[in-house]
Amino acid sequence: MSTIKKVALGSQGLEVPVEGLGCMGMTAGVNGMSVYGEADETESVATIHRALELGINLLDTADLYGPLLNERLVGRAIAGRRQEVILATKFGFEVDDQENWTGQYNGRPEYVRKSIERSLRNLGTDYVDLYYLHRLDPNTPIEDTVGAMSRLVEEGKVRYLGLSEVSADILHRAHQVHPITALQTEYSLFDRGVEENGMLQLTRDMGIGFVGYSPLGRGFLSGELKSPDDLEASDSRRIFPRYQGENFYRNLALVEKLQALAQAKGVMAAQLALAWVLAQGVVAIPGTKRRKYLEQNVAAASLALSPAELAELEAIMPVGSSAGAAYPEGF
Repeated sequence: MSTIKKVALGSQGLEVPVEGLGCMGMTAGVNGMSVYGEADETESVATIHRALELGINLLDTADLYGPLLNERLVGRAIAGRRQEVILATKFGFEVDDQENWTGQYNGRPEYVRKSIERSLRNLGTDYVDLYYLHRLDPNTPIEDTVGAMSRLVEEGKVRYLGLSEVSADILHRAHQVHPITALQTEYSLFDRGVEENGMLQLTRDMGIGFVGYSPLGRGFLSGELKSPDDLEASDSRRIFPRYQGENFYRNLALVEKLQALAQAKGVMAAQLALAWVLAQGVVAIPGTKRRKYLEQNVAAASLALSPAELAELEAIMPVGSSAGAAYPEGF
């Protein structure tokens, strides 16, 4: 068993490893679209089991992934081992009764209820440790959504509440209805918007935990991609501006500098990038569907970076240095 460091996530009592496992890539993405190329369920389940052996017991999924297929896979993987797992899932992208994403957001109280009941069935459990609103429903007051989520806490179906990708105003308003334990937002050397807009500091000031997803820039910071053609035809990253045309090669130049620094330290670029995120005092949930990469990511959690190395990384990839938007227009 790994001695991976545990930290308090927020101030309500939830303790988690500094690194969790993002499970999104283990199944098809949205409405059958591939997330990061084809997935292999046997290897994915083996990766979850290996994560638990290594102390990485914070598993992050969502009803959107698949939709619903990802929760079912996680449920199969943890069957008989529920007590070992800190289980986080999300709702808010509306999934209909035919198991398709409708393209809408839904934070209405009745949908909150429908979503948790469905997620509990899919996960094969009677409670979720951390339940996130995946994205804000602009047509439903956050007070109504979080009010409905708080009732799930009272009923024991959910232990702690989280939000993903919301503004300071929404976070404050939600926190007044029920304590918010975690804010989940994209954060990596490539994507430092939460530093620019003050959300990272705000969570610290409010005693809310911060969970950074895509800490490896959706795999770009691993250094394994040399051309847009390295992505499988079904890989959804092909539609992301960061991976297209001139943007790709401008970003690749940054990654090559990161690789040179990693080589000098005797580690991999992905490990250096992940260690940087962890050095910011946040919890990271790198996603992988293979044991090999899981083990590399776990090793990054014990990688100490000196002030000089952190400064060098800042110099290589200052805020705003990556080219291309994080999402295609309309996402």
